[in-house]
Amino acid sequence: MIIDDEPSICQSLAFALEDHFHVYTFTDPEKAIPLFKKIDIAFVLLDLKVGKHGGLDILQDIKRISPATIVIMITAYGSIPSSVEAMHKGAFSYVTKPIHLEELMVLLERAEEFYTLHSKVQWLGEALEQAHNDYGFIGKSPKMQEVFRMLDQIRKIESNVLITGESGTGKELMAKIIHYQSPRHQKRFQTINCAAIPEGLLESELFGHERGAFTGATEKKLGLFSLADGGTVFLDEIGEMELNLQGKLLRVIQERKVSPVGGTIEKPVDFRLISATNRDLYQEIQNRQFRQDLYYRLNVIPIHLPPLRERKEDIPLLVEFFLNKLSHRMGKPVEGISEEALQVLLHYDYPGNVRELQNIIERAIALTNSSVIQTTDLPEEMKQKQQVFSSHTLIPIYVGESIQQVEKKVIQYNLAAMGGNRRKTAQIIGIGERTLREKLKKYETE
Repeated sequence: MIIDDEPSICQSLAFALEDHFHVYTFTDPEKAIPLFKKIDIAFVLLDLKVGKHGGLDILQDIKRISPATIVIMITAYGSIPSSVEAMHKGAFSYVTKPIHLEELMVLLERAEEFYTLHSKVQWLGEALEQAHNDYGFIGKSPKMQEVFRMLDQIRKIESNVLITGESGTGKELMAKIIHYQSPRHQKRFQTINCAAIPEGLLESELFGHERGAFTGATEKKLGLFSLADGGTVFLDEIGEMELNLQGKLLRVIQERKVSPVGGTIEKPVDFRLISATNRDLYQEIQNRQFRQDLYYRLNVIPIHLPPLRERKEDIPLLVEFFLNKLSHRMGKPVEGISEEALQVLLHYDYPGNVRELQNIIERAIALTNSSVIQTTDLPEEMKQKQQVFSSHTLIPIYVGESIQQVEKKVIQYNLAAMGGNRRKTAQIIGIGERTLREKLKKYETE
């Protein structure tokens, strides 16, 4: 952005820089300032005095709204001391009138290097914090241990990954973990939800567009694949993508080149692709809703995240994690959960999976008047759906499970039905109380 009260300076600078930047020009700073709230401006060339407005005041307005924007002051030779003062208040540097274009381009190159580095450091810090502070990827269950073993095996592999699982199982968090453990971890992790964006806009979001490519395309835009160059692209809910766009995506995967909407030049891109879906893509292929050739490209390394109802032994660990994390964030010293409340949580099926459990714990912390969460702090509908255990209650056992896994389920379900009473549990299943205690201790270390 160029802010100068002389239209001739704005026009000449815009003409000189438009091959390298998207340039906005303003002779009135009151019209320029609101734009910072709408779009990201990387650099500003700002006159030290713009009509009745002082450059230092404009500088402070810009920095208040957009701290990352780099401001270069334009000044007359006799006003250099004022420009130095502006640098103390956040300006990057200054140029003197008359402006020498070569000098300005060198300065802008330095500014671009600084801006890119600062943006990368800020983005990486925020992304890492988000990855570590999202709901916990925790589990000691056999199914989660298998997921963790798969993660360890693919850390340094560049192949495409397809993550499947119900909503709320943590597919995006899994994608982040794969990225941050990969050789690409210092580059960008770019994500998009294919179900959240209309088909007409999704192509532009993925591949970018040229200025004037369609109505409303007033500026050139880089797409997701270009922004992620050298890093990872995560396509969430890939099963929602329309067939026409699937074909274009397949070509990008095969050729590693993108062509923006309205453009004719293909640009090479280097990316690692991770996709996720809660749909059965194989069934979608049978229904002619998903391309088989694209499916095989995406599904090089498949990872399935089990629903929470199939790994209920992980619920106590997750509850402890959420209690510690959320009570600290919310400023409420909640130290634990009662056995009765935990039993309610263990007997619920969680259609929303881990995300739903997190919301339940957050709600309980907000509503409780105790340092320990009680059943009264849990949603009423959840307590109403609690299973009533009897001799007719079924324990789910699946083909492929080992005798040890079946035994563990029998013990844990009966223990829950007996309200945690070990003596009654041992009597019901026909083993000694000491044997039961040893087995429970073993499960805690698995």
